[in-house]
Amino acid sequence: MMGSFLVHPGYFGSIAQFAAMVQAEAVVFENEDHYQKQTYRTRQYIYGANGKLLLNIPIKHRKNGQGHQKYKNVQIENEFHWQLNHWRSLQTVYQTSPYFEFYEDDFRPLYDNAHQNLMEFNYACLRVIEEILEIDFGRKKTEEYDIAQPQNITDGRNLIKAKKGPKQNLSRYPQVFEHKFGVLNNLSILDLIFNEGPNAFEYLRKQEINLR
Repeated sequence: MMGSFLVHPGYFGSIAQFAAMVQAEAVVFENEDHYQKQTYRTRQYIYGANGKLLLNIPIKHRKNGQGHQKYKNVQIENEFHWQLNHWRSLQTVYQTSPYFEFYEDDFRPLYDNAHQNLMEFNYACLRVIEEILEIDFGRKKTEEYDIAQPQNITDGRNLIKAKKGPKQNLSRYPQVFEHKFGVLNNLSILDLIFNEGPNAFEYLRKQEINLR
C-alpha cells in the first residue's frame, strides 16, 4: 500500500486511478491546477456496441487572451443535452450488464439535475462511487499548485491524462461486448462497477498501477 496519493477529481475517472486511490493510505485531491483539454476531467470511455465510446462534457471556453483557467473555475455548457445523451448511452450500453439495474438509481440523479461547475460535478460523481465501493477517500485538497514533484506524497496526477497517460495492464474482468472486440483496458470506473458489482473493490485492491 502506498502512502498519501495526489490525484485529480475526474468525470468518474479511470479504473487505474481508482485502483491507486483504493490502495493509498490517504488521498489528496489537486484543487488548484489549470484546466487541460483531453483529460478525464471532462471525459470517460465506456465499452459501446461498436467498441470504445467517448462521453465528453462540454464546457464554456474562455475568450482568447484571457489566460489559463483554473480547473475549479470551469463551467459546464448546458445548452447541449449532454446529460440526457450520456445517460441514454449508459443505459444502452450497460442494460444487459449484471449490475446496471442494481446501481441505476444511484447514478440517475447526476444526470437529472443540471450542474454548473465542472469540478463540483466531478466531486458529486466521486461521492456516488465512494458509496458503492463503501470507502471514504476524504476531502483533503491542495491549497496551492505545485507543478514539480511534490514532496512526501505519491504524484498520481498523470492518471488524469486520457491521451498520453501511463499505459496500464489491468487484470481481465468480463465485459458486455467482449465477444465482439475483446478486452478493452482501463475504461471508466463505471464499466467495472456495472460488470463486477460488489467485486469491484477487491479487483481494484489487487491491481498494479503504472504512474509514469
